[in-house]
Order: sequence, then C-alpha cells, then structure tokens
Amino acid sequence: MRRAVLILIPYLWLVALFLIPFVIVLKIALSDVALARPPYMPQLDFTGGWAAIRNFLTGLDFENFVFLTSDDLYWKAYLSSLQIAALSTLLTLFVGYPIAYAMARSAPEWRPTLLMLVILPFWTSFLIRVYAWMGILSNEGLLNQFLLWTGIINEPLTILNTNTAVYIGIVYTYLPFMILPIYSALERMDDSLLEAAEDLGCSRLSAFWLVTIPLSKNGIIAGCFLVFIPVIGEFVIPSLLGGSGTLMIGKVLWEEFFSNRDWPVASAVAVILLLILVIPIILFQRNEQKQREAEG
Repeated sequence: MRRAVLILIPYLWLVALFLIPFVIVLKIALSDVALARPPYMPQLDFTGGWAAIRNFLTGLDFENFVFLTSDDLYWKAYLSSLQIAALSTLLTLFVGYPIAYAMARSAPEWRPTLLMLVILPFWTSFLIRVYAWMGILSNEGLLNQFLLWTGIINEPLTILNTNTAVYIGIVYTYLPFMILPIYSALERMDDSLLEAAEDLGCSRLSAFWLVTIPLSKNGIIAGCFLVFIPVIGEFVIPSLLGGSGTLMIGKVLWEEFFSNRDWPVASAVAVILLLILVIPIILFQRNEQKQREAEG
C-alpha cells in the first residue's frame, strides 16, 4: 500500500499539471476562432445533455493543423528555433565544460565558493539580467564604449537586435544548467585513472580525451538536454535581444495568442511544439535511467 501511494503521487502530479492542461490545449487547437469570450468555438455545455456533447464533438476538426502546414511561417519558425537551440547548446557546452573542469580540479576548499558563483545569477530576476544585456549590447552600451576606448573599433558595433545578441543572452542565461551536471560528473571521477593512463604512455591531452571526456559523458548529455529543451520555446530573450529578423516559435506563439487573438492556431502551434519536445525528453529520461542502472 505504501509503495502504491508513493507511485500514485507523481502520477497524480503529472495528470494534474501535464495531462489535463494538454487535453485543454488540444481541445482549443481543434476548435475554430470566434468573436466570443473565450475566442473559440465550440464550447462544451454539460447542461444540454448528450445532444450538446455530440454537437460539441462534431464541431472539432483538424483545420488549424492543416493551416500550419500551408503557411511557411510556422515551419520556418520551428526550424529556426531548432537551429538556434542546437547552436546555443554547442556554444554553452564549449563555454561551460572548461569552467566545470576548472571547478572540479580546484582545491576542495574553493569548490563551494566557485559553485556559489555559478548559482549566483539565479538570485536576481531573469528579466533584470536580460535588460542588463540590452544596456551592455546597445550602440551606446558598455561593450561598444569599451571597444571604442581601447581603439579596437572606430564606430559602434550593431549587436543588439541581432541573432548574435540572442546567442549571447541564451548562453549567459543557461550556462549554469550546463556547468552543474558536468561539474557533478567530473567531481566524482577517480583521479587515479588519469595517472594510470599517463603511466601507460598517454599524454595529458590523450588522457583527457580518452578518460575524462568518456567519464563525463553523462554530465554532458544531461547539460545539453537541460539547455536544448527550454531554449526551443524561449520567448523573452529573442523578444528583448533579437530583432524582427529573429524567428522563433515562442515569439510566433505569443503573437498568435495576444496580438492576433487566434487561440486555436496558437494552441495548435503549442501542441506541435510539445510533440517536438517529447523526443529529447524521452531521450533524456532514457539516459538518466541508464545512468542509474550503471551506478546501481
């Protein structure tokens, strides 16, 4: 009985916070836009009995999903979001791995301080940090002023409202999500394995590539998933740091909901986005399961 209760609690959590909202969004995606409140039809009315339920079900259709395939804006937004998420994940990995490696190889008494410095940005608001980057990357911002002062450039660079600014904001924001799992994997690594590899004739670079990288693979995979999955649906960073040419599905979703007030099309966009995210989520869960089985 105790085991059943422990298993039932997370399932109830998933049903309440995932399955039920997903069913509601899917129902809106199968509806038609209407000048009403809420702005879609049909709406379920239990007071009308089975006839009302039957009319409600017959009013649902897949026209919104067909519309998404007919307009190239949506599939271009999906592809652009996947491209930006993939490249941002690689950039975050290239920046985060050396930091995590340095933290894992530092003196034990310094590691809590370094770990606190990595987590420190979470103590401030996410919006405040993004707005701070707007001030840094603008034409009159700190970065251009510093480059002009050093003589590296003769005129301000246009960084804000470009994809470059979006990548900078994403890498900065999601860097801790890459550092922490890699640091956790590197901290548990046995240093005697590196000494054994060097005793067998490996150079330090070869030992790093043949021993350190494979042993930190689980941390790399976890960090990549933790960055890639939320970046696909990112809205705030491309809206504030990116320009009109920055096309991401999160911006399209917001415009459909609040600018066009086309809730059915917006819900269809959200459903497809969720289905796209299910693939990396399943892969992440399988990797975590394999890691637990290996440790067990």
